[in-house]
Amino acid sequence: MFSNYALPLGIALCLFVIRPVDATSIDGKLSLSQPESPDKTDGSLSSSVEPTGSLLLPQALALTLTKNPNLAAFSEEIRVQEAAELQAGLIPNPVFDANAANFGNKAARGFDGDVVTLALSQLIELGGKRAARIQVARIGREVAEWDYEIQRVMVLASAAQAFIDVLGAQAHTELVKHSLELAEKVVQTVSNQVKAGKVSPVEETRVEVALATARSEMMRTERELEVSRRKLAAFWGSTTPQFSKVEGDLDAIQTLPSLPSLTDRLKQNPEFARWTSELSRQEELLDQEKAKAVPDLTVIVGGSNYLDRQDYVMNAGFSLPLPVFDRNQGNIQKAERLRRKAENEQEATQVRIGTELNATYLNLAAIHAEVENYRSTILPGAESAYQAVQKGYKLGKFALLDVLDTQRTLFNAKGQYLRALTAYHQGVADIERLMGGALSEDSK
Repeated sequence: MFSNYALPLGIALCLFVIRPVDATSIDGKLSLSQPESPDKTDGSLSSSVEPTGSLLLPQALALTLTKNPNLAAFSEEIRVQEAAELQAGLIPNPVFDANAANFGNKAARGFDGDVVTLALSQLIELGGKRAARIQVARIGREVAEWDYEIQRVMVLASAAQAFIDVLGAQAHTELVKHSLELAEKVVQTVSNQVKAGKVSPVEETRVEVALATARSEMMRTERELEVSRRKLAAFWGSTTPQFSKVEGDLDAIQTLPSLPSLTDRLKQNPEFARWTSELSRQEELLDQEKAKAVPDLTVIVGGSNYLDRQDYVMNAGFSLPLPVFDRNQGNIQKAERLRRKAENEQEATQVRIGTELNATYLNLAAIHAEVENYRSTILPGAESAYQAVQKGYKLGKFALLDVLDTQRTLFNAKGQYLRALTAYHQGVADIERLMGGALSEDSK
């Protein structure tokens, strides 16, 4: 029932997880290399064991599907509705009635004597109440299944975004690490030059401040990385992540489909199917309330035993409420209003999802353009300026402050580039959540 919605998302969220991120060198752009084959990674694919070593996105999603507490709660709701469907199909139990009369009073005893009456009564539901009740329960289970599917898509998208956060934090940590290493080398070089009397001690103070700043940035990025690791592990109910790193390719981006083509595919969103089922349930609830307006028949069969005469008689009868005052008109009107409310909520959901898609797409398109700008202009320019100033400094054409300034500019540009890449992949996961499928139809 849900294969058209759940599977494509899982595939789509794995599209950019192909290669691990290596260290980022100050002398070049992001270096991204091909990972080892899956059978050589340390990460465990078992859903019952905390993953260790390297973690891939499919592993994180598999753990999330099998161990996420929120998904487990929604899964139990399906079991609840299945039990309700079973109960709805049951016929009312017969009622056994025993009655003793004319005992304990001598005057009355002479009339008929002591009498014991045994009877069975059975309620017979009329107007199609049982069939309507079964249908309401069946569609209720269907709605619960769609609620689970909606939650599953949301949790998977959130888990993928948490994975991307870790991936970006890892890359940023490597970048800051290289910045710190370079700052340490610069301090050592300047310190030697100060001792040789080639530069002023003020230059040494400047590079030491830059080194202290780099160390502070390193502590901050390490803290952010640990926080993002714990947030990811929380998706499979873990508070102490055991994996050493995640593997993926932040640098791999794809051409965005047109917005109209994505809008046409919004019908794949499980919320649309959920509201179709919800409207059917409201229709059935209305039919059920109309059926309740038909009174039920109670049939009674029994016998009376006259103890004094050792004789008995058979009794039969029926009872039928007269729908004079209560014809269930209030509940029928209530069901009609609830049906109209569901129609309005369906329309509101369609508008909300469409608006969210438009906003997310425009934001993603802007981020895509930003990434391309960094690739084509900003990073090459910053790299070229740094290399030129570094060579000029060795030849005595530039001051140390110029080197530090271009170095800081380059690292800032690479840091912003990493943030843009992280935001891009998170936006892709958001759009796939809205569509319930892959961003590119070719990826299905």
